[in-house]
Amino acid sequence: MDSDAPVGNDDDGDAVLRKSEVDSLSTDAPDSGTNSDSSTNSGTDTNSDSDTNPDTDSDPDPSARGTEAEIEPLSDARGTESDGPDLDSPDLDPDVRRTESNVLETEVEGRSRTGDESDSADESAPESKSIEEMLLEFDEQKSLIRNRSLLNPNEVVEEERIVGRDEQLTQVTKMLRVAIGDNRPPNLFLYGPSGTGKSLIINAVCENIGRLCDNRGIRFGVIEMNCQDIGTLGSAVYELARKVADQAGVPVEVPQHGVSTKEKWRELYRLVNENYETVVFVLDELDMLVGRRDKDQPAFSRLLYQLSRAGSSNDITARVSIAAITNDTKMLESVGSRALSSFTPEDVHFDDYDANQLRAILRHREDAFYDDVLEDDVIPLAAAFAAQTHGDARKAIDLMRVAGDLAEREGADRVSEDHVRKAQDKVERNRVLEVTRGISTQKKLCLYATAAVASQSGSSSARSTTGYQVYRFLTDALDTDQYHQETYVNKMKELTTYSIVESERKSHGPSSGMFIEFTFNEQPATIMATLGEDSRLGDLSEDEVTAVVRAQLASDE
Repeated sequence: MDSDAPVGNDDDGDAVLRKSEVDSLSTDAPDSGTNSDSSTNSGTDTNSDSDTNPDTDSDPDPSARGTEAEIEPLSDARGTESDGPDLDSPDLDPDVRRTESNVLETEVEGRSRTGDESDSADESAPESKSIEEMLLEFDEQKSLIRNRSLLNPNEVVEEERIVGRDEQLTQVTKMLRVAIGDNRPPNLFLYGPSGTGKSLIINAVCENIGRLCDNRGIRFGVIEMNCQDIGTLGSAVYELARKVADQAGVPVEVPQHGVSTKEKWRELYRLVNENYETVVFVLDELDMLVGRRDKDQPAFSRLLYQLSRAGSSNDITARVSIAAITNDTKMLESVGSRALSSFTPEDVHFDDYDANQLRAILRHREDAFYDDVLEDDVIPLAAAFAAQTHGDARKAIDLMRVAGDLAEREGADRVSEDHVRKAQDKVERNRVLEVTRGISTQKKLCLYATAAVASQSGSSSARSTTGYQVYRFLTDALDTDQYHQETYVNKMKELTTYSIVESERKSHGPSSGMFIEFTFNEQPATIMATLGEDSRLGDLSEDEVTAVVRAQLASDE
């Protein structure tokens, strides 16, 4: 072996001695060699300790301070510079001079190598990129999505892209077409599960009517409002006034707060009278506008009453039509008799899309992607997932968008079945988060308990009687208020308006009594996982909940 070949292998950049240097240390000066070996290896040892014990506050690891710190162990072993032997002294023993020289050369070489390897490591480390560089890098990547607007479920698309709703499209068109002849269109009640084309159809028809009215010099307007996040009647009236003003390009002349609802109504009437001859108010998710609990009627009932009678009372000179949209087929049962009498709508029912219709919808939006970037199984799988949740076209379109986004972020050349499956998990969680973000802790406990039962039932459904027993366990475990079974059932029924759960009254015979069965449209496990992120439910043990659920299910058999 070459006498100058390196001995040992140090991956941390510490001094690596050559064989001749080791021989010199071991044969010429065993005592000093021991000290030197200890000092050079101490760099390795302290580096190792530094990795495992980085929290030394009072006496930091000397090896972490660089080259100067690495010399300190040598000073400790041989004394300070003033205490050590003078290598230039003529009286110094030659063996000692040679040993000390070898030790110092070894240390200097070690420091040099450590510095060189440290510099090399710094040079090989990837440079951090600026925001602009990352944006430009993304801009240079191959894009898979050509037209993102087609992957927006709320986008009003061309008529030829509307699939599976010929009957409803014809009904709404015939009812509203009188607007182009300067007549008042009838009021409409559009109902059915979410994602079945209600908003799409009414907006597509109104867009065409608006274009024809413009050509005929008729001032026609469509004022659309989603009622989900609007809390009171006063807020709803002001929001309608604001939308009318924005569309007309004029200001609202009353403040949002500090004035009565009556003044807001007068401002809405003024804005409509000054800017339109015919206006259609599209009130989406109207059943969500409940308002204050101390009122004898929900806010949506009072809104319908005021809007529908405004024309007959001469508060509005324009011709007004109302299109109420809801997922709740029984919403009109909560509308007061006077409001219902003045509203008197034409009903249009929207049923579920089936898997074939969903595939056709996605095929008609396939050109949202560039050519040949969708694998063959992508559209059938997205349609199948959406068909499982009562034929929701919104979900099918959203799955395609999220799958495309995931593929682009991965730098993939095509959108695959795996991207759709990942998108399914993400879309489900996002939907549950959207639904549950604003509900009370008690509703979350009711929903968690019922989902826990459904997750173990094998059918994604749960009896109200079983769900309530699990709810009682949860409230006991969290030491929180506990409601009676009737209140539990009512809170679960309220959650059916969000379309993640449905309810049905059932009986297993005259001796078993009646119960409500709750069936989930989303995966119960996903609902539990999402609700479990709430800190107020974080102390629940999933294993304990599962054991309680299984015991209850066994007792029901």
